[in-house]
Amino acid sequence: MSRPLHRGYSGGGRLSGNIQDFLEDSQMKFKQEKEDLDKNRLSPDVISSWKNPFQSIFTINSPSKQTVPEKCYIVPDPYSPVSSRKRYKLTLFLLKLSLFVIVILALTGSFWWTISLTTVSRTHTFRGYRRLQEQLVSDLWDIGELSLGSSRIKESEFCSLESENYVPCFNDTENLELGLSEGQEQDRHCGPTSKQNCLVLAPSGYKIPHRWPTGRDVIWIDNVKINAQQVLSSGGLTKRMILLDEDQISFSFASSMIDDSIEDYSHQIAEMIGLRNESYLVQAGVRTVLDIGCGFGSLGAHLFQKQLLTMCIANYESSGSQVEITLERGLPAMVASFAAKKLPFPSLSFDMVHSAWDGIAWNHKDGIHLIEVDRVLRPGGYFVWTSPIANTRASVKNKDNLKKWDVVRNFAKDLCWDLLSQQDNTVVWKKPSNKDCYASRSQGSGPNVCKVGHDVESPYYHPLEACIGGTHSRRWIPIEKRPKWPSRATLSSKELAVHGVLFDDLTEDDLNWKSAVRNYWSLLSPLIFSDHPKRPGIEDPVPPYNMVRNVLDMNARFGGFNSALLEAGKSVWVMNVVPTSGPNNLPLILDRGFLGVLHDWCEAFPTYPRTYDLVHAEGLLSLETAKQRRCSILDVFFEIDRLLRPEGWVILRDTTSLIETARTIAARLKWEARVVEIESNSDEKLLVCQKPFIKRRSSYPS
Repeated sequence: MSRPLHRGYSGGGRLSGNIQDFLEDSQMKFKQEKEDLDKNRLSPDVISSWKNPFQSIFTINSPSKQTVPEKCYIVPDPYSPVSSRKRYKLTLFLLKLSLFVIVILALTGSFWWTISLTTVSRTHTFRGYRRLQEQLVSDLWDIGELSLGSSRIKESEFCSLESENYVPCFNDTENLELGLSEGQEQDRHCGPTSKQNCLVLAPSGYKIPHRWPTGRDVIWIDNVKINAQQVLSSGGLTKRMILLDEDQISFSFASSMIDDSIEDYSHQIAEMIGLRNESYLVQAGVRTVLDIGCGFGSLGAHLFQKQLLTMCIANYESSGSQVEITLERGLPAMVASFAAKKLPFPSLSFDMVHSAWDGIAWNHKDGIHLIEVDRVLRPGGYFVWTSPIANTRASVKNKDNLKKWDVVRNFAKDLCWDLLSQQDNTVVWKKPSNKDCYASRSQGSGPNVCKVGHDVESPYYHPLEACIGGTHSRRWIPIEKRPKWPSRATLSSKELAVHGVLFDDLTEDDLNWKSAVRNYWSLLSPLIFSDHPKRPGIEDPVPPYNMVRNVLDMNARFGGFNSALLEAGKSVWVMNVVPTSGPNNLPLILDRGFLGVLHDWCEAFPTYPRTYDLVHAEGLLSLETAKQRRCSILDVFFEIDRLLRPEGWVILRDTTSLIETARTIAARLKWEARVVEIESNSDEKLLVCQKPFIKRRSSYPS
């Protein structure tokens, strides 16, 4: 068996001694050092030790008590009467010793005077030292646990009942207490209290979701946090549902009972663009859609059948969440707010941006939200806005709505958007395909073009800026000139040159992932963990194409895993995550017609618990351990467990030592796990895990 990985220890052996003794000794030593630090005078013991100031340095593990053997020689007393020569040497020695003591006292006094200049500095030094000690003890404790093997590993505890639907880093109450306002309290703020080192249990009535495509139209009501009143009050165009059999929610049945269905709405949008119907959107260059305030994902569910990929974003909601319900239906979604910060997407990322009844005050803050929409929209892309403000006929008697509409319309004009059509409550604008309009505007009309230093292609935690972004990017290519889907998934040599990637490198990467997906899929069988003997000729059944639906790739690289899954005919969508600790290939992934986001894996991912069927990570552990991080591998695994649905799967590919460590952590998380050899690479292994379905009991924290 391969040796477990030990941080800071090259021998690879186990930790010797008793961990508990080490902890007690460390605590006693820390307490003693604190007492010494607070003393402002010298003890007699210290003065006596100056008779030989170097004795304490070279004395190691000296016994506490010294005994005198029965047979010994008597050592003469150094202070007894001796000859004058010896007295002279003694006097000289004492004189030198006195000078040495004076120098030491002077240096000590100077030292104490320096650190007493401010008690705050001393307190910070002491606290920092304490934190370093606590972190050292914690790290050594983890290493000791891992070295003991899975037979003695400490299993993780379960989270309290309040964590069932909680999304870390989105705490409106805490943000308001910090003084954040004007929408900033809804933004993402990750602090030390956002980490959850416990296992999030599913609600008591949770059931395994229906497989796609049934799960797109029907979900279990106990799988999401929503009350009966929210179900009964739903009725908006993108928020229609109906209760079935008291434990299921239907979306397609509710839509079919309404005349103005989502199908009619998407057909209207296509006609306003100048197309026959929504099936022609792909031919018009549309592949990816950003849906702001998506309701329950009904537009994305319909457009998915037309080969369009829709990313839903909405604010965090404690109940009746748009993002949680959309993900439960098997559709792309994530928690995101751009009240004060830019969206976590590169510039020029989406072919269409849609917003319907979202509650965003587009006419406020000098149109800064419209500027952010313009940034993520590709040249030639469309902004579809549905709001009662846009219905000028109905707002004839409502002067307030007419005033708001004038502000939005005029600002869109300053952004050089072309108003294509306006019908009832819906307006469609088109972003310019070239940059000539920005230079031809009269001075002072509309926002300026961002300067090179401020035009960041992939902002992460950047504040909103009142300037037009993306104009300096080499990716400024109109959607009508880009390859149509599915040809877009394979970028040409010219397109790859923009990203600094060679065509042969991408081709080789795609071929490797095609082979890997075939192997992965054969491993994703519940029988992988059964060791019962089989009769000759009986093989494990191949998992169905729709065994998984929501897939999270934690280290997406070029998006090759996503590409291979689609080419293999798997009915999945993939959230391609590009870690902030590695190279940023997110613009390339988005240009291929996939979805993705930047993320720091030392923080919680912006989604609800139990939202992914499969979590995949190739080389992530090596990437995260190669740099000094503010989190541990265990923290990352706790986050994976939170994201994963019960009976969901984890596939990790990494070096042998890291995979062995990961297997030990998997046992702590109660996952079933098996290490799989990789023939093509002896230094790497696969770890295939399945999360168990554990129901909450009365003995668990509540």
